[in-house]
Amino acid sequence: MHLMIPYAASHAEGCVATLPTLKLPHLQKLLQHLRAQAPDEGDEFSLSPPHERALAQALGLPTTEGQIPWAARQAAQQADLAHLGGAWAFVSLCNWQAHMKEVTLRQMPMQDLSAAESDTLLAAMQPFFAEDGITLYPFEVGCWLAHSDLFAQLPTASPDRVHGSDLTPWMPKGGQAGKLMRLLSEMQMLLYTHPVNDRRVARGALPVNAFWLHGTGVFPATPNLTPEKSMPTVVDTLRDAALREDWPEWATAWQTLDAQHGKALLDAHRQGQAVELTLCGERRAQTWRSEPLGLLQKFKGVFGTYPLHNMLEQL
Repeated sequence: MHLMIPYAASHAEGCVATLPTLKLPHLQKLLQHLRAQAPDEGDEFSLSPPHERALAQALGLPTTEGQIPWAARQAAQQADLAHLGGAWAFVSLCNWQAHMKEVTLRQMPMQDLSAAESDTLLAAMQPFFAEDGITLYPFEVGCWLAHSDLFAQLPTASPDRVHGSDLTPWMPKGGQAGKLMRLLSEMQMLLYTHPVNDRRVARGALPVNAFWLHGTGVFPATPNLTPEKSMPTVVDTLRDAALREDWPEWATAWQTLDAQHGKALLDAHRQGQAVELTLCGERRAQTWRSEPLGLLQKFKGVFGTYPLHNMLEQL
């Protein structure tokens, strides 16, 4: 049983102040009996955040910076696309907001975007992508799968990295980035006057004025995938509050998570099951596993104290 928790901590001032007050009794007890593994080290500027790197590793996917092939993995799971192989990306519709000195990603996924609106925009945008050798396929409302060799060696930033941030340092770089930046400019001009956006603005919704490319890469030809029964359970209930930096709500979500999933993991450990816990912050991911312990370590697990907030501060 493997529990993975993204956004377990942040280096934001409000989160740092909240951590010492966080009460997570079930995970606190559990961690006294688990053995820490080598952490996944990184920083808050990596294109792939720690929870994506940790999940990719747990699933048996490549963990190359900015090139975890999430889109290619999704395409490989679809019967009508699996035969295509090659490089893939996600194209997510979004809203950018221009400020005096920066441009930020204001909304993604787009709220109140209907399937009909998404399909209409796909039909309008597809010919422009096709001119650059990119084929778009419907996936979800406001998010499409894109197939092209351009994505084979193109690192891109996870949407979780760019939410509410200045987009400049997160834009694609490298040999193929020029084509994509030109394509992005063309799409911004197209979307600016598109009837779909006229209707959205009329009803008080944000217009779709850009797209974000992410999840680029190639699915391994002979993947060493994790069996489904061994896949981790990802609990992402901390995400929304963390991205809004609403730390009181985040702390409440943490306590609810501990009372439900933390208790279940602790109960499983007490019943003799092998358990694993991965906590992911903005910079690093740390995993703990139930493993046979020596006598000294057993006493340490029983009598030692491990302030959980100290561990979270390191993430």
